[in-house]
Formats: sequence, structure tokens, C-alpha cells
Amino acid sequence: MKMNWKKNNVNVAIQVLPEADGKVKYALVDKAIEAIKESGFSHQVCPFETVVECRFEELPMLLEKIHDACCDAGTQRMLTNLKIQIDFNDDVTIDDKMEKYR
Repeated sequence: MKMNWKKNNVNVAIQVLPEADGKVKYALVDKAIEAIKESGFSHQVCPFETVVECRFEELPMLLEKIHDACCDAGTQRMLTNLKIQIDFNDDVTIDDKMEKYR
């Protein structure tokens, strides 16, 4: 079994739905996006989610930073949806998918 794939770049679509006072708050979503920006990972903000390019093994640390940022900003509950694209033999990049649209 090939174990090096964990060092390949993956694409992760991260959607957070932070709730405070019973409502989804866009200001709290902004805190999640700030945490992603501060991570230094290549990313693209989209209307429903933010796509991040990182190594699979870096993902838990990134998710922790996102959740900490939202918690610190007053989030009471949060639903986080992930979509992860992995190529077991090579990196997955945002540019590979978006190049023809730029």
C-alpha cells in the first residue's frame, strides 16, 4: 500500500455554518475565511464554500484553526461540511480545475 499520498496536495471544499443566537451569522463565516487566509494555503473563496489546497496531513490543523476562530468570535454551534479531492499518485491543485475559466 502506498502511504506517500498523505503528503500530496489535496483540494478541500470547506463550508461552515456557524450559529449564534439561533441564526447563521455571516460575520462568523468571515472569521473562518480569515483563519484560512492566515494559514497561508492557496485558497479560493466561493459563494457556498472556500476551496483550500493543502496536504492531507495538514487538514486537521487547519480545521482546528477554523473552529477556534469561530468559537472565539462567539459561535455557539457550527456545522462543517467537507469535500476532499485526493489523487493517490499526484497533487490536486485549484489551478488544474480553474485554469480554463480564468
